[in-house]
Amino acid sequence: MKYSNIGGQAVMEGVMMKNGDRYAVAVRKPDKEIVVKCENYNSIIKNKKINSLPLIRGVFNFVDSLVLGMKTLMYSAEFFMEDEEEENPKKEEKKKKEKKEKEKDSDNALLMGLTVAFSIVMAVGIFMILPYFISLLFQQVTDSQFLISLAEGIVRIAIFVGYILLISRMKDIQRVFMYHGAEHKCINCIEHGMELTVENVRKSSRQHKRCGTSFLLIVVVISVIMFMFIRVESPILRVVVRILLVPVIAGISYEFIRLAGRSENKIVGLLSKPGLAMQKLTTKEPTDDMIEVGMASVEAVFDWRAFLTENFGKTFPETEQKNAEQEAAAGQKNGTAASKPMGEPT
Repeated sequence: MKYSNIGGQAVMEGVMMKNGDRYAVAVRKPDKEIVVKCENYNSIIKNKKINSLPLIRGVFNFVDSLVLGMKTLMYSAEFFMEDEEEENPKKEEKKKKEKKEKEKDSDNALLMGLTVAFSIVMAVGIFMILPYFISLLFQQVTDSQFLISLAEGIVRIAIFVGYILLISRMKDIQRVFMYHGAEHKCINCIEHGMELTVENVRKSSRQHKRCGTSFLLIVVVISVIMFMFIRVESPILRVVVRILLVPVIAGISYEFIRLAGRSENKIVGLLSKPGLAMQKLTTKEPTDDMIEVGMASVEAVFDWRAFLTENFGKTFPETEQKNAEQEAAAGQKNGTAASKPMGEPT
C-alpha cells in the first residue's frame, strides 16, 4: 500500500474528495446525471509553518474538515430541495436567480459558521461533559476516583457507539454510509496499485485507517485515558479541564491517524483495529452507480494514473502516447529555435 494524500467524505447522494488545497464534490442528481464541482480550499490558518506543527496541525485540520464537510454537504443537499427552479428560466428570472445566489452564498457562509460552532459545542457537551455528570452517580457506590473515572470512560464509549448504532438505522443515513463505503473503496483501490475501474473499486476494502470514524474513536479512547489520571477536586474545574483538553486530545488523535495511514507497523495496525471495526457500522457496500460517483470525484482532483506509474510502475498506453507527443512537440520547437540565425529572436 502507498500513501496517496487524498481523503474525503460522503455527502448527500455523493462523495467529496480532497487532495492538497483542491477538493471536488460529485453528486448524482435526481435525473441520474453526475455533476462535479471542483474548487480550491483555503485553510482557516494561512501560515503553512503552523499547519505543519505536530499536535497543533491536528486541531486546525479537524476544524477545516468540519467546515469543508458542512460546505459540501449543504451543496449536495441543494439538488434535492423541493422548491427546485425550472431548468430554463427567462433572462429576468436568471438575473434574479444570480442575485439570490450571491445573497444565499453570504447567508450560507454565516449559517455554516454557526452550524460548525454549534456542532463542536454539542459534541463536547454530549461526548465530553455528559459522561462526567453521569459518572457522578457512581459516587453513591464507591469513593475511588479511579473507578469513577473508569465508569466515566465506559459511559463515554457507550454513548459514542450508541449514537453510531442509532443513526445507522436511519434510511437516509444508510445511503450516506454506502457513499462512505464508495469513498473508502476508491482510495483503497489506487493505494493498493489497482486501476480506478468499477470492477477494481468494487473488490477493494471499504475500511480505511485514515477514516474520520477511526479519528473520533481515538478521540474518545484518548480522552478516557487522560481523564483517568487527572485529579481535580472542584467539580467545576473538572469540567473546565475537560473542555480545555479537547484541542490537545484532537491533536494527539490526528497524529495517530496520520501515522496509521502511512505505516505498515504491526503494533500501529493492531491499535487501528478498533477504528476499522467501527467502520463496519459507518460504511456499507455501495452500488456500482455510487462507485461511479466516487470515481468521478477522485478523477477531478487526483491523477491516479501518474500515481500508479510512479509508485507501482504501471504503464498506460494513452499516457505514453501523450508524453511522446509532448516530447516530439518540444523537440520540434527546440530544433526550430536552433536553426534560426544568431541574434534572431526565438
